Amino acid sequence: MKIGSRTRSLLFACIAGGLCLSSLAAAQDKPCPNASKFGPDDQLGNVRHITPAKTLAASKLVTTGKAYRLGIETNKDTPAYGTRKFSITVLQPDQVGGASLGPTKTTYNDDIITGWVRVGSQIDGLGHAGIDHVYFNCSKAADFVAPDGLRKFGIENVPAIATRGVLLDMAGYFNTDIVKEGTAFNRAEIEGAMRRQGIKSIERGDVVLFYTGWQKLIGKDNKRFISSGPGLGRDGARYLASLDVAMVGMDTSNFEVIPFETGAGIYEVHQILLAMNGIYILENMNTEELARDKAWEFLFTLGAPRITGGVQAIINPIAIR
Repeated sequence: MKIGSRTRSLLFACIAGGLCLSSLAAAQDKPCPNASKFGPDDQLGNVRHITPAKTLAASKLVTTGKAYRLGIETNKDTPAYGTRKFSITVLQPDQVGGASLGPTKTTYNDDIITGWVRVGSQIDGLGHAGIDHVYFNCSKAADFVAPDGLRKFGIENVPAIATRGVLLDMAGYFNTDIVKEGTAFNRAEIEGAMRRQGIKSIERGDVVLFYTGWQKLIGKDNKRFISSGPGLGRDGARYLASLDVAMVGMDTSNFEVIPFETGAGIYEVHQILLAMNGIYILENMNTEELARDKAWEFLFTLGAPRITGGVQAIINPIAIR
C-alpha cells in the first residue's frame, strides 16, 4: 500500500513517540463524496443552474398563457406518512361575546396551523436526507441541525424559481390510468417516455415532473396511496443527476418507488438526489391537468415560503404554458 509523504512522516513520529492513531486516521481521510461542485460554502445546490438566461429561455415556452396549480389541497384528511398530522384552527381574537374593534365595529378571523410541514405538496430541502448523518456538501448534522431550525440549508435560502419544466407521462408510457406500485422509473423508462412525447432533451437547470395517475387514489384508498407507489429508481436518479437538473417532482407521496428496488437502501433515491447531488425533491405534485392537456414543456415557477431554518415547506408551484 502506497502512503503519502505527510502520512509517512506521521507514521515515523508515532513509532518514535508512541501511538497517535487519530492523527493517522485524519491523514488518510478520503475526500467527502457529497462535496458541491459549486464550492465548500454552497448551500443551494443545483438551483444555481437556473440563471437569468435560463429563465428567459423558459419564458418563451409560454404560448397559451394557461396557468396550472401544482399543489394539492392540504387539510386534516390529506394522506400523510406515519404519525404526521395537519389541522387548522380559526379564532376571533378579542371578540368574545360579540365584541368588536372601534367605532366601525371591525371584526376579523385569524388561523393557527398545527401539524407537520411534510403534509400535502412539499419541497424537500437539502437538509432533509443525509447519509449516516452527513448531508449535502460534506455537512455533518452535529454542525447545523438544531431543534429550533437548521443553521444551514434552511428553506428560506431557496431562491425564486422560474425555469423550464418537463412533464413525463408515465401512465401514458405504461398505457394505464394508474401506474402500478413498485414500478421503477429508471433511464430506460425516462428516455422511453421522452421519445413517446417528442421531448428531445432534459437540460441543465430543468425541473422534471412525473405523472403516474396515483393521486386518483386520494380519498378513495388513502392507505394504498401513502404506503406504496411507483416512482423514481436509483438508476433514474443518477441519470437525472448526470443531466444537472435542478428539481425532480412526482405526483406520489413517497416520490421514489415503493416497495424499494431489490438491493436498495431505505429511501436511497432521496440520498442520491439531495445528499449527493444537491437536487431538490417535490412531492405530491398535482400533474393531472398538465397530463390531460399534454403540456409536456412549460414555464415552472416557485416561490418557497421563507421559513427560517425550515427543513421542508408546503408549496403550490405554478406551471404556465
